[in-house]
Amino acid sequence: MLAMLALIYWQTVVYATQQTDETIDAEITGLAEQYRQRGLAGLVAVINERSKPERGSSMLYLLTDQRQNPLAGNLSRWPDLEVQADGWMRFQLSDDGRRKGGPHIAQATSFVLAGGVQLLVGRDLSEVTAFRNRIVAALASSGALMLVLGLIGGIVLSRRALARIETINRTSDRIMAGEFGRRIPLKGSGDEFDRLAQNLNAMLDQIERLMAGMRQVTDNIAHDLRSPLGRLRSRIEVALIEPPSTERYREVLQQTIGEADHLLATFTALLDIAEAEAGSPRGQMVPLDLASFARDLADLYEPVAEEKGLRLTIETGPGPIEIRGDRHMLSRAIANLVENAVKYTPAGGTIAVKVAGDGGMARLTVADDGPGIPAEERERVFDRFYRLEASRTTEGNGLGLSLARAVVRLHGGTITLEDNGPGLVAVVSLPLAPEAG
Repeated sequence: MLAMLALIYWQTVVYATQQTDETIDAEITGLAEQYRQRGLAGLVAVINERSKPERGSSMLYLLTDQRQNPLAGNLSRWPDLEVQADGWMRFQLSDDGRRKGGPHIAQATSFVLAGGVQLLVGRDLSEVTAFRNRIVAALASSGALMLVLGLIGGIVLSRRALARIETINRTSDRIMAGEFGRRIPLKGSGDEFDRLAQNLNAMLDQIERLMAGMRQVTDNIAHDLRSPLGRLRSRIEVALIEPPSTERYREVLQQTIGEADHLLATFTALLDIAEAEAGSPRGQMVPLDLASFARDLADLYEPVAEEKGLRLTIETGPGPIEIRGDRHMLSRAIANLVENAVKYTPAGGTIAVKVAGDGGMARLTVADDGPGIPAEERERVFDRFYRLEASRTTEGNGLGLSLARAVVRLHGGTITLEDNGPGLVAVVSLPLAPEAG
């Protein structure tokens, strides 16, 4: 603001000064022309005419002879000043009663005409000074007004900002005090504070969902571990109560090993999910032919499917479909999909595994004609320990799809569940290796 006001003042002063200089120069040029055309007498007449008080002009004239005796003009004597470096003379006018408002400053220049006659032409700067003072006063009042308005606006804006921040602080205090359902209120203006409040509320919603998920996972872990541990204790207790028998002890130990294996499998799956979500694969990513990998996996599960009365088919393209991945982790992920299809497809059904290239992605699908999964549940089944069966009596730990998604995401891909009408289709998309894409 100060720089702008200073620029306005400087431009105004420069303009006024230039106007004064140009006016004096034009007057000198005109008088010189009069002298050439009409001689000294004509010049005296013109100067006397222009010097009359009733004209109200701020121009100053003085025509003198060689000895500086006045011949014409509205100045009584020649100023006792030297010409300055810029060619102008600046002096204070004497108070002759015709000028009001205190001492006046004049600016003039002079030159010598033919015959030694000297001519001084100048201008009273009182009007220019008054104009300059009015500009200064206007700029000062404008600056003061802008300063006051700026301070008021700053105070209002800062108070509004602090009020919004205080609202966020109060809400945060209530949330930390245990009111987890409370959210930051929105003003509806769509400004930065509203966007901040929306982001914070979304973050709080996500935290609440995660906390609810953690509670659900904790409950599921407790349920899934309590049952096998309870069976272990019961078998051992019964074996100790019964009469000693080598065969009975062997049977109980074998059942105990089975329960322990189930518990170890649960913890292994949890560790694998954590490892995949942390982005640290167990082995080095290497080139891998997904088509050959899927055929080997189908050959492994084909006897299991035939034993249950299912038909397992595999369809791949004519050439290799190369990706980069960790064979062990991918095998666990895709094996979980095939195992789920075998587990839930009724006897006489079909399981189809298909691998194909789709642009820059490799697409692997596992389709079955079992009961499928309701559309509203297809995202939730990827949560840890989530199972469609509320009684949780079916064999399994609810970690297979969670592990599959974690591994696929680790490899930069996606996994979705779609309807097969009837049945379910698990679709895995993985990026092709750079040289293959």
